[in-house]
Amino acid sequence: MTRDFKAAVIEWLSHLPLFVGFVGLYVALDVASFIHPLHGLNITPWNPAPALGLVLVIRYGRLAWLPLAIAVVLAEVTARGPTAWSWESVTAALVLAAGYAVLGHVMSLRMTRDTLLDDRHSLAIWLLQVGIGSLLISVAYLFSLSLVGLLPSSGWWTGLTRFWVGDGVGISVMMPLMWWLSGERGRKHLRRSVLNRECVAYLLLGVGTLWLAFGVGGHSGFKLFYLLFLPIVWAASRQGMAGAIVCAAVLQVGVIVAMRLLQYSAVSVAELQILAMAMAVVGFFVGATVNEQRRIGADLRHSLRLAAAGEMAGALAHELHQPLTALTAYANACEQLLAGGESGEQLQAAIRCVLRESAKASDVVRRLQDYFRTGAPQPEAVFLVDLVESVIAPYQLRAEQVGVRLQLAPMPHAQLWVDRLQMEVVLRSLLANAFDSVSASPRQPRRIWVTAWKEGEERVCLRIEDSGSGLTAERAARLFDPAEAAKADGRGLGLVVSRAIVATHGGKLWGEVAQHGVFKVELPISDLDTPPPTQPVFSEPET
Repeated sequence: MTRDFKAAVIEWLSHLPLFVGFVGLYVALDVASFIHPLHGLNITPWNPAPALGLVLVIRYGRLAWLPLAIAVVLAEVTARGPTAWSWESVTAALVLAAGYAVLGHVMSLRMTRDTLLDDRHSLAIWLLQVGIGSLLISVAYLFSLSLVGLLPSSGWWTGLTRFWVGDGVGISVMMPLMWWLSGERGRKHLRRSVLNRECVAYLLLGVGTLWLAFGVGGHSGFKLFYLLFLPIVWAASRQGMAGAIVCAAVLQVGVIVAMRLLQYSAVSVAELQILAMAMAVVGFFVGATVNEQRRIGADLRHSLRLAAAGEMAGALAHELHQPLTALTAYANACEQLLAGGESGEQLQAAIRCVLRESAKASDVVRRLQDYFRTGAPQPEAVFLVDLVESVIAPYQLRAEQVGVRLQLAPMPHAQLWVDRLQMEVVLRSLLANAFDSVSASPRQPRRIWVTAWKEGEERVCLRIEDSGSGLTAERAARLFDPAEAAKADGRGLGLVVSRAIVATHGGKLWGEVAQHGVFKVELPISDLDTPPPTQPVFSEPET
């Protein structure tokens, strides 16, 4: 006995309890779905047990082949009774088990443990594998039954159709749920998406539509079957693939129970099963589309945070410049006071100032870390005049150097509830665009002016104008398109980021069509609108 074989045996034995449970569950599912058997054989219009077998093969590979074969043989014998104990029946069952093992191996080539079948591409490939694989398995199984004399030649086409429908529907509807339940990631998604009140609501709607279709409609369930699309589309559109697979499985079981209670014929059962599969497939693709859109939205938000890195760098430099400069001055003052023998109030005041400026710098770094980690604003009460003046101040020297007249009109009294750092990034981006615009324009004099006014009692509008070239109607329509960011015209991706930041604060940012540059930012006024507080006076030492 080789070392590899011993290791394989040990690994197989370590999973023995799982395999025993699988065999029991497989047999139970096969017996429960043993309805309208053709010629007494295990050819039924609904067969969910193979979905469980495929999940086991994909998860455990060759280790699952033996328990799968045992499960298929035991299910054959248990469902059909003692007469199934013959070499003919066992041979056909082993052919069936081999087909499921091969199909599971083919699926495992594309499905990893983290695959959730929640995008349209992987879902389409999986459904194609199910359709072709179940057809080939049906042909092989029916051929083996004919070869050993268990299936008369007259029942070949009927048996092929019914078995293919049973396997195809059972696998396509039930396998996604079993696959998600077999993995930690899938179970996590199900718990987060499905265990809520809305899930109960659409499941109740599913029960109601089943009652309308089969209870009120009776044997006219075909006419009212379209009602079953309502709960699955609702679940898929609200909860994505997680809601779709749960709702599809519940509706499938409900359809089977209703057909058994109403004693539908085998032909009617097969036809309704095809409709049930179509319903599930529609729900799956709606759910996959919703999941893709959510991922795209998350990726876009992440990209906006990364794109804001350059904008935030400027804000960081300015925000840290003042406290670090003050720290240097206060530290020099402390050094001089200590050299002069000072140990009283002046030294303590200087130390308090050092601590105050250190806290400011630490707060700036913390807010930046929070923004890049979560993208969530850290709002605080900020007066409009303080916000605008802090942004304008660094540009005064630049305006003098490049010959631009920078004007700031009196600001209305308005208190905002915003993330100060993020809003400063927005205003700096707009001012930088204005400087670029006037620098590229031959118009004289070069001017940039900032004004603001209240829009009623709840909003304030800030306008930044420049004497540069304005926006055309066509350019304004495409101004916030990320694809336009690559064009070096002074208005790049900063506008896209800025509009996203303003939107998170409940405001809006836009550019107006005019002969000169006009950009406006509208923000809500805080309910905490109060007069500016009196600033505390610190006793600072002379340096």
